Amino acid sequence: MRVLVLTASVGEGHDLPARVLADDLRMRGAEVVVADGLDELGGLLAGAAEGGMRVTYGSGRMLWLFDLQYLLFARIAPTRALGQRLLYTLGANRLLRFVLAEEPDVVVSTYPGVTEVLARLRRAGRLSVPVVSAITDLSALRYWAARGVDLHLVTHPESIAEVRRIAGPKTRIEAVRGLNDPAFLEPPSLEEARSRLDLPQGVPVVAVSGGGWGVGDLEGAIRVAQTVDHIVVLALCGRNVNKRAYLEHAFADDNVRVLGFVDDMATLLSASDVLVHSTAGLTVLEAYMVGCRPISYGWGVGHIRLNNRAFVRDGIAQVVSRLDELPGAIQSALAQPRVPRYADFAKLPSAADVVLSMNQST
Repeated sequence: MRVLVLTASVGEGHDLPARVLADDLRMRGAEVVVADGLDELGGLLAGAAEGGMRVTYGSGRMLWLFDLQYLLFARIAPTRALGQRLLYTLGANRLLRFVLAEEPDVVVSTYPGVTEVLARLRRAGRLSVPVVSAITDLSALRYWAARGVDLHLVTHPESIAEVRRIAGPKTRIEAVRGLNDPAFLEPPSLEEARSRLDLPQGVPVVAVSGGGWGVGDLEGAIRVAQTVDHIVVLALCGRNVNKRAYLEHAFADDNVRVLGFVDDMATLLSASDVLVHSTAGLTVLEAYMVGCRPISYGWGVGHIRLNNRAFVRDGIAQVVSRLDELPGAIQSALAQPRVPRYADFAKLPSAADVVLSMNQST
């Protein structure tokens, strides 16, 4: 079976699921091609999407514009329909040519903009192979979910109802494992994880994360965490080298370990008692899986605002909108028992197996 996996290099939340799924599919004997679907939509769309994200979301200087874009193209139905149509008009022909040239048996998308175009191609009868959407957000699933997608894979079982409302009764929806690091299904114990990272046993450890782009109020969250006695703070700056350099200077004499991009998040989160995270998404889910208590703080814009509401609704994370609320949230999280849930997720079907089953069902 030949599988084409389309991602977009505008965030680790799209590239990581693509890599993990591709590895699992290859282990099962599939032939897999991974490509940047945003690039295949065309230079104009790719430049607008990546450039716009970096100027608004990535820089943190024009968040009002990011909020406005999300409101117009995801929340308000008439402008959303116009945006979806424009996306299809500008990118469908290029993307279809690329997909047909690869001759896949199944196409999987981990990027919502690409998924939207594939779904429209499928509805129009221009694409004959099944389309799979791999969804890693909890909520705000417009573009992630769409009519015309044959199979929606979700990392959160709680997302199924929203996907069904958007995509309709015909699509297949499966809650799966295998769209993040498999180490989260067999994580190290707290003691082992701290030993690996040379962290002290028996003291509070708080991880403060700005996601892959190192965004949000990391400095404020670190200073609040430092008010806890005997605490160790891990500051995760992702690939934001400027933020890392700034925090290393600001906290040079403090008990703060400033880190860049972390490959082994399973060990880091297993070693932490609390995660303060700015960008929602997979990192919150991963903390929840290993029993590290997550708090969403510092970046409640656009789709993150809707994910924050869902975190509270489903009991997955605390959400804090203001810095002065964060001390109480951290103290509350530290007082909660550690409840690992990875065994529950290990019981879910493998995303790779479900994708391969599309060959038999079609």
